Amino acid sequence: MKRKLAASLLMSTALALPAHAEMLSVVGSWSGLPLHRNYEAPFWNEFLPQASDGALEVALTTHNEMGLGVGDVFNLLGDGVYDVAMTVGNYAVADAPELEALDVPLIAMDAETARAKSDAARPMVSDIFRDRFNSHVLAIAPYPPQIVFCNTEVSGLDDMQGLKVRGSGRMTAQFLEALGAEGVNVDFGEVPGALQRGAIDCAITGGGSGYNSGWWEVSTHLVNLPLGGWDPVVTAINLDRWNSLSPEMQDLIETSIRTEFEDAAWASAQDGLENDVACLTGTGECPYGEARDMVLVEASAEDLERATEILLTRVLPDWAGRAGHDWAERWNDEVGSVVGVAIPLD
Repeated sequence: MKRKLAASLLMSTALALPAHAEMLSVVGSWSGLPLHRNYEAPFWNEFLPQASDGALEVALTTHNEMGLGVGDVFNLLGDGVYDVAMTVGNYAVADAPELEALDVPLIAMDAETARAKSDAARPMVSDIFRDRFNSHVLAIAPYPPQIVFCNTEVSGLDDMQGLKVRGSGRMTAQFLEALGAEGVNVDFGEVPGALQRGAIDCAITGGGSGYNSGWWEVSTHLVNLPLGGWDPVVTAINLDRWNSLSPEMQDLIETSIRTEFEDAAWASAQDGLENDVACLTGTGECPYGEARDMVLVEASAEDLERATEILLTRVLPDWAGRAGHDWAERWNDEVGSVVGVAIPLD
């Protein structure tokens, strides 16, 4: 029923368009977050139709507005329910465990490194999407790094032992387990209440999301360490639809999405992180509104050393065992060589 409703919605929009125009039905990422508001929506709704001189029209919605489960987004794309989709790559790892390695936590501490890691992983991601989801990757853009809000005193990773932490993704859960913390599944909207009641001690999300959602009201300490990675958002187009487009249209889409969407989103990522931290802790100027007064906890050299050890001895070997030796070897060659991390392989 969900697929029929989605298809009916998109078809009704298509029928209203001029007969000469190519129409793309596009499903964006979370509608309330800056990536969609500032970059996705302007690109698909305004820039691309104008750049094509009316030869391309777009019907844009988002997966949360359509009521889609996040794990269904790319499967439905592969089925051709819509033409283009974008959401967090980690949402699709149940169907493609090899995709987890797009967002290994704690190996990119800044936007420049995260971009380099993302670019290095792109050939792998492209192959995964072609084979698993019958789709062609157009872009990989960042959400802000997923940092830690705690409603208890913490000064580093050692203090997370015994705490109940809301996170997402298998790699993050394993990392928390290795720290002696307990990973807890809590829906985003329920986090403030859970923190306030003491049902959880800490929760991981992007700094801006936590600021806008008032997590600072029920948290005291902000651990500025990307325990949840950068949550890269993959934009892909159904492969059959892609192959139906002219070479000129394909070139227009790939060239413009790179410069007008992907590059722009990455260019603002580091400033976004710094602004988020400033707004949450009052340690700098807040461009969004009133600065808050959470205690800022920066990672120590000992924290980073311990994080690397956990990644190399627990998290990455576990992923290699599930994804397979060939994927692990490829990750070492294409991604690990860029960030200076290698999965130990037999």
